[in-house]
Amino acid sequence: MTGRRARHVRLRGVVAALGVAATLVNVPAPAYAGPAVRDDDHGARADHGTPAGHGTRAGHARQVYVVTLAPGAGAASRAGRELAARYGASVDRTYGAALNGLAVRARADQALRLAADPAVASVVPDTGVRTRAGQQRPPSWGLDRIDQRRLPLDKSYTAPRRAGRGVTVYVIDTGVRTSHKDFGGRARSGRDFVQNDGTAQDGNGHGTQVAATVAGSAHGVAKRARIVAVRVLDNRGTGTLAQVLAGIDWVTRHARKPAVANLSLGGPPNAQLDAAVRASIASGVTYTVAAGNENGPASRSSPARVRQALTVGATDRWDARAAFSNRGRALDLFAPGVSIRSASHRSDTASAVSSGTSMAAPHVAGAAALYLSGHPSARPAEVAKAVVRRAVQGRVTAAGSGSPNKLLQVNGA
Repeated sequence: MTGRRARHVRLRGVVAALGVAATLVNVPAPAYAGPAVRDDDHGARADHGTPAGHGTRAGHARQVYVVTLAPGAGAASRAGRELAARYGASVDRTYGAALNGLAVRARADQALRLAADPAVASVVPDTGVRTRAGQQRPPSWGLDRIDQRRLPLDKSYTAPRRAGRGVTVYVIDTGVRTSHKDFGGRARSGRDFVQNDGTAQDGNGHGTQVAATVAGSAHGVAKRARIVAVRVLDNRGTGTLAQVLAGIDWVTRHARKPAVANLSLGGPPNAQLDAAVRASIASGVTYTVAAGNENGPASRSSPARVRQALTVGATDRWDARAAFSNRGRALDLFAPGVSIRSASHRSDTASAVSSGTSMAAPHVAGAAALYLSGHPSARPAEVAKAVVRRAVQGRVTAAGSGSPNKLLQVNGA
């Protein structure tokens, strides 16, 4: 394709994107917390869903765009900032580890001119992203299920001896109540990209439940793993593409390996989000991702469709695919995701019950941490292969056309 032809195609795509920008930034993405009984599933819109300058005439409002730069143009460099300024755009964020790009505020006409610059690969409107949701008598049946190959449940959970020791799990979510007794001092804040500070505390509950399912001393799979909270979603469980990209970029840059990152969130197909996850995996971080809760093909959702990530569907306590769980060839395996009890953000001793592929994915994140604890130099592809290989086959009923009939197991991890 010639340079002129390539630029024509790119501009045509940007024109189309700009034409639907108001729709994209004002309509919430699919909720991935699940149709559970939960106190934080409000279906609210993202805080940053309304373009800056709301109330001005259409076409003159400034809103956020995610700009991907062409190879060789450094986003965080002075040249990158000057490029944005040349077209009247102001820089909100810069990415450099998982995505070579910027989040800028600009009018639609400014974004269109910016997209035509040879140093720019793409310009897309920012969009909404939402949450996806030898121990005797474990509080969650999910733990009970993943250490035995067959039903009925035996009311116990036995993890490998190392139990995730030495592994750091990054929970990219609504934040985490790090003081909860379930974490026993093993959880800390990384970064908050909603408030733009270093205290990623949870005002929603989703992130705390996810984190405790990964590594809580009572509710968790990998009971000795460390948790780092990366807040990209607000107290309503909503956020923007720019915030999620910032979280992934931060993890890619700062991950203490061996490391796992969990994304119990998602939305419609998005090339920038997919690319950021792939780049982070290439840097050595294993990713677990919720498949989504639309009872449809996971291949129609980002980042669930990222092949290099471990994409997880949900099952109930009878090993049936949850009625809401996405399905299809984009899945890698299933894990418990219906009526899962875990730690709550409401106090340092509280617990709550949630359903969704949001709750299934952290079971797999915990399993990945168990494997990495014994194989600390393993690359993400090796970790994924080991987790899938250990899964028990043929147990999931109504798994869905094209779905792998594999249910998470931690035996031998």
